[in-house]
Amino acid sequence: MSELDATHGDAPGSDVAPSQTLPERFPNPGLPPHRPRMTDVDPQAARRAERQVAVLFGLSVVGTLLVLFAYFRFQLNGATLNDFLANVQASTFWMGLGMFVALFGIGLGAVHWAKTLMPDTERTELRHVQRGSDADRDAAVGILKEGAAEAGVGRRPLIRNSLLGALALFPIPGLVMFRDLGPTPGTKLEETLWKKGTALVLDGPEARKIKASDLEFGSVVHVLPEGLEKSEHVLDEKAKAPVLLMRLDPKLLSEASRAGSYDGIVAYSKICTHMGCPVALYEQQTHHLLCPCHQSTFDLTQNCAVIFGPAKRALPQLDITVDAEGYLVAKSGFKEPVGPSFWERS
Repeated sequence: MSELDATHGDAPGSDVAPSQTLPERFPNPGLPPHRPRMTDVDPQAARRAERQVAVLFGLSVVGTLLVLFAYFRFQLNGATLNDFLANVQASTFWMGLGMFVALFGIGLGAVHWAKTLMPDTERTELRHVQRGSDADRDAAVGILKEGAAEAGVGRRPLIRNSLLGALALFPIPGLVMFRDLGPTPGTKLEETLWKKGTALVLDGPEARKIKASDLEFGSVVHVLPEGLEKSEHVLDEKAKAPVLLMRLDPKLLSEASRAGSYDGIVAYSKICTHMGCPVALYEQQTHHLLCPCHQSTFDLTQNCAVIFGPAKRALPQLDITVDAEGYLVAKSGFKEPVGPSFWERS
């Protein structure tokens, strides 16, 4: 770099003329002579670089379209659980690939544009006070306009238009995905598969019914309603239905807890009323249920009242009893909605 231009404002006390160049003030530190780029001396190379930048911006557009295609093509539903999981896998892969291509195209295109077509001279200027004079501000606007002209935005409509197209399309997938935030669940969380006479079955390959005699004091099991696998929307129903089943000394239970229990056996929704995480930790000595996500803590002996953490209401209780064969069944469905409290409810 053989020539470095320095422009200076009217800083108080400065006796340096605005047109003075750096070599007049500082010796060359040993930098090699400036070597012009191929695009600076060969118009064909410049046009070729311009087309390359436009292709990269166009690649970003293709990536954005791929995101939209994957979003609508692989809807997260399916006739079976395997179909649903296959759609999730395909949607995740193709949307991720599309987002990568969209960002990569814009980023690489901007870098290639800067390295091949934008001016490679360097300038320096002295610092000014925070608020410059009107003349300085007008000069700054002029510098910005000059920079835009040197970058070739106006002279290279192919790059300008392809960049504007890429930047205009890139936010669209994010706006489209906002549709997944709604609608609100309404009464859907008040309607689960639990109803009077529904048997409690273990969550697992066995899916066997449970007798009261199967549970020991201090034990805890994860149960679901019988017949869940036959429902039309298995995953939707399974997300609302999980219940924790525990056995305590009936003397430890409050009156409210005891009303829905059977011989010290209580059943509560496993879905935290804060953010919907699974309440999966049971402290046998304190009889506390703990949500691992945000540490909401519920007292099992006090009808799962909140004793710590951000949750605002107790876990809904599932009233239970036994049938003629001694198997645990629900007395009724949940008397209040399961799930987070922040969702709007009817």
